[in-house]
Amino acid sequence: MSEQPYSDTVIDHFSHPRNVGEIPDASGIGNVGNPICGDVMRMYIKVENNIIVDAKFKTFGCGAAIATSSMATEMVKGKSIDEALAISNKAVAQALGGLPAVKLHCSVLAEQALRAALADYYRKIGKDPSGFLSQADKSEGEIPPAHEHGPAGEPKGDIHEHDAR
Repeated sequence: MSEQPYSDTVIDHFSHPRNVGEIPDASGIGNVGNPICGDVMRMYIKVENNIIVDAKFKTFGCGAAIATSSMATEMVKGKSIDEALAISNKAVAQALGGLPAVKLHCSVLAEQALRAALADYYRKIGKDPSGFLSQADKSEGEIPPAHEHGPAGEPKGDIHEHDAR
């Protein structure tokens, strides 16, 4: 990484995020948040024949949170459910060219949002997601995942399509 705190890829995904928005008929929606920093992510996936054909997000948070959401949706599109489950926070951070240590929690949130969307999809089709949900709490990296939900699993606070602090 260069002398700047963020790679060019992080800056690009923050400045020009991919896949921002909602999927009205989403197969699964994942909501996660970090009560310490205030970042909130909502990820939408559309699944057809076991393939994630579309992914979108809405994130309220810092530039790194927006960039990791953007990258995670890019990485998951076209993948099978099993391939999507193999996407780790470390893989998201690496695809972005790295993140400062104090921002690694953003990649953890992106992985958790993806897993939460996949879990929602599993529940909708009558499958038990507990086998892979427990893995979200064992994400790679030094920062333990932190998530907090309000009533009915909704994230606390408002989510805006592209807010940056």
